[in-house]
Amino acid sequence: MNQQTLDIIKEQLVKLTSIDCFYKKKFEGIDVAGIKTEEDFRKLPFTWKGDLREAYPLGLMAVPEEKIVRIHSSSGTTGTPVIIPYTQKDVDDWATMFARCYSTAGITNMDRIQVTPGYGLWTAGIGFQNGAEKLGAMVVPMGPGNTDKQLRMMQDMKTTVLCATSSYALLLAEEIAKRGISDKIHLKKGVIGSERWGEKMRKRIASELGVSLYDIYGLTEVYGPGIAVSCDYECGMHYWDDFVYIEIVDPKTGEPVADGETGEIVITTLQKEGAPLIRYRTHDLSRKLTGECKCGCKYPRIDTIIGRTDDMIKVKGVNIFPSQVDELLKDIDGASSEFQIMIDHMFGKDIMTVFVEAKPDANKYELQNQIQEAFKSKIGMTPEVKPVNLGDLPRSEKKSTRVFDNRY
Repeated sequence: MNQQTLDIIKEQLVKLTSIDCFYKKKFEGIDVAGIKTEEDFRKLPFTWKGDLREAYPLGLMAVPEEKIVRIHSSSGTTGTPVIIPYTQKDVDDWATMFARCYSTAGITNMDRIQVTPGYGLWTAGIGFQNGAEKLGAMVVPMGPGNTDKQLRMMQDMKTTVLCATSSYALLLAEEIAKRGISDKIHLKKGVIGSERWGEKMRKRIASELGVSLYDIYGLTEVYGPGIAVSCDYECGMHYWDDFVYIEIVDPKTGEPVADGETGEIVITTLQKEGAPLIRYRTHDLSRKLTGECKCGCKYPRIDTIIGRTDDMIKVKGVNIFPSQVDELLKDIDGASSEFQIMIDHMFGKDIMTVFVEAKPDANKYELQNQIQEAFKSKIGMTPEVKPVNLGDLPRSEKKSTRVFDNRY
């Protein structure tokens, strides 16, 4: 943390503890004026998703209500929703960051950008749109679903950039191939966000759509998508450190990890007015990357998100992340990118079944054995494996559900 960032955070802390808002109660008894160093800052308590739920509906609001122009709500929240208020400056700053993302991906105001994520309380659709408009590009604001209309507009409008979840990008790629309309599609780039996706899925979408793909990162609590993006060199994601300060901590101890080591992303906002966040634990797992990027961008990088701390499942005493399954399938030729995990408790024991789509020319018996052996050697347990035909597993217009745990 440089001195300028520390000064911005200190100024924000003094303000937040002097007005009647969430952080005045959160930091009660803490001498925020006494924070002089990065080490002092790290002694501040983390902010959790549970804190934000307890602040429902507008307890996070840190400015007078007349300055609030919009609210959004986290798509992943169960139970009490998390409501995030935005000022006009927040909306403008978010658009500025998103426009940077597009520019980093080589997208210009001459592109035609088709936005397929949802609008409304979810931040994705409007975030993609506002950033594109800030860039000066033409927006085709489709929203989710209605694949026939999506493909019609993609052809007629000669869309050059697709914004989507990886699940919906795959669905569109498969439909384009099935309908034999690849020669009528003008896509050059895809900006993909909202869920983790493996290398195999990435290559498949890129190949079938004939595009370059870019990861975009963000979360509703911290503006929305657009706070980080990958570049042409696919070596992590550049994040905008003039708007967010990122720490990587050990998920169990909360202590900082060394650069290059994997841990949980913790975010402090530097410019946010409506609902600033101090040391917010995202549950997302990544690591800081050192050195300069070949693309020449000077903004720092985090690695592609490898999963979430709450994604972990425990079967027969073994901790398993869906990202490990992605990684495992990457090296098995007969397996496609799509899989689902079903966990049941029967006859006094846990049973894990992995459904994997097999490529058309794959021998399913051999594929089953290969996957079981890979699980045993790389993860440490042997599941039931059931290869299925390509396209048999459900496709989603939003985020795909990979794990179904029926034990509880």
